[in-house]
Amino acid sequence: MRLVATAGNPVPDGAVTGEVTTRDGAALRFARWDAESRSRGAVCLLQGRAEFIEKYFETVRELKSRGFAVVTFDWRGQGLSARALTDPRKGYVESFRRYDADLEAVMAEVVLPHHRRPLIALAHSMGGALALRSAASGRGFFDRIILTAPMIGLPSLASSAFAGSTFRAMRAWGLGGAYIPGGRGTPMDLRPFAGNPRTSDPERHARNAAIVAAAPGLGLGSPTVAWVDAAFEALRELAEPGTPGQIREPMLIVTAGQDRIVSPAASALFASRSAAASLLTIAGARHEVLMERNDFRQHFWSAFDSFCRLTTTP
Repeated sequence: MRLVATAGNPVPDGAVTGEVTTRDGAALRFARWDAESRSRGAVCLLQGRAEFIEKYFETVRELKSRGFAVVTFDWRGQGLSARALTDPRKGYVESFRRYDADLEAVMAEVVLPHHRRPLIALAHSMGGALALRSAASGRGFFDRIILTAPMIGLPSLASSAFAGSTFRAMRAWGLGGAYIPGGRGTPMDLRPFAGNPRTSDPERHARNAAIVAAAPGLGLGSPTVAWVDAAFEALRELAEPGTPGQIREPMLIVTAGQDRIVSPAASALFASRSAAASLLTIAGARHEVLMERNDFRQHFWSAFDSFCRLTTTP
């Protein structure tokens, strides 16, 4: 499976790409890189909703420079992995259990056969929720977990019981494949920079837009009713008071102070209920911490290095 290079976003050296098939038949695109020097283990980059491998090339280089191998992949329904609907711009999944199957397939076929421990999850937003689901289930894939703006809760209005009931009813009425009210097919990365809730860095925003402009098949629009209903179900499970205590792996939870997409307060509550978790809030940052300005990213990488007991610098 090919990787898309642009002038401002070349493919990191040494990429190995391919495809794995999940137990329910979904084809997933993956990419992996060996460490540049003696390996300190492997980092599994678990992307957020509507993201794709190419968006993380800069992060891959930064991880490789720290002595890590890197593995990442496109979740079903996004990037160049299989999509379930005839309209490929619709963000759709039946249940987050489908994503669980994606992670299991990549771990079994790509990560564990080729990379040695420690295995570290670096998971953003939706990927954070899925890393937590895996850890709470006791699968033991990862030795450490680092979450950036994890989707543990949504802003209060969006996560209300009324909203959850509404989306469940819409799905029962056969509207699961429809965009959410107000949703549209314009890819997230092609939407205007002004007023966006994702990053305050215009250069990285433009870089990601250029990737989708060069390869429109990577783009994903708004979520569907089914995706949101599935997300509410997953969030209800994470909100159960006993869930944080089921996770034994050391966790670093990084929240963005100006996040309007997920709830930093929900992440803080989750961390407070877990003896394994530490919390860092990057004041002023928007949702996509790794796509933010360098001053915000430096806070993240300093915390990453400390958490992983590294001495290298970005």
